[in-house]
Amino acid sequence: MRVVLAEDGVLLREGVAGLLDRFGFQVVAAVGDAEALSTAVAEHAPDLVITDIRMPPGFTDEGLRAAVELRRAHPELAVVALSQYVERSYAAELLDSGRGERVGYLLKDRVVDVEDFVGVLRQVVDGGTVVDPQVVRQLLNRQRDPLAALSAREHEVLALVAQGHSNSEIARRLVVSEAAVGKHVGNILAKLDLPPAEDTNRRVLAVLAYLRS
Repeated sequence: MRVVLAEDGVLLREGVAGLLDRFGFQVVAAVGDAEALSTAVAEHAPDLVITDIRMPPGFTDEGLRAAVELRRAHPELAVVALSQYVERSYAAELLDSGRGERVGYLLKDRVVDVEDFVGVLRQVVDGGTVVDPQVVRQLLNRQRDPLAALSAREHEVLALVAQGHSNSEIARRLVVSEAAVGKHVGNILAKLDLPPAEDTNRRVLAVLAYLRS
């Protein structure tokens, strides 16, 4: 079974590659970024891709976006996302691709048995779909009000952000420190699943979520 492995952490990449080799998989390429992943798939035509989600250069969702594009181009390609995070922006699209077959999404810290992990990989290659229950829960939560997780104070802060106020003005209106407002804004962005990105104004996206709700 030919595998392309994408993981930016060198030690983890080498460890997973060695583990796969022990169980009879042939790792034809082990790469550290999403661009190299796409190149390796084009070159080697593997049976299975195992990819991390957050990889260079932005460490946001490069691996997941690459996996979605690969599935669009090769619907029969088996893909397993293996990550520390549930990246909801493209996760549902990945799981819907290829008629929902030969796809998996696993969380690294919940893989506790090597043989079970290998069994999951074989199951995906054989046409199955395997998704960590935590991923399922977070995807289901996405269908709910995105502001439901915010505290009452965070709702107040977001409402003032939506009105165009700066952090200093929000601090004055709520009679709190500017540092406290900054912390609230950070919590809001995290709860709305808006990771840092150079080309994205996260405050604007947070306001859009507020207006939609």
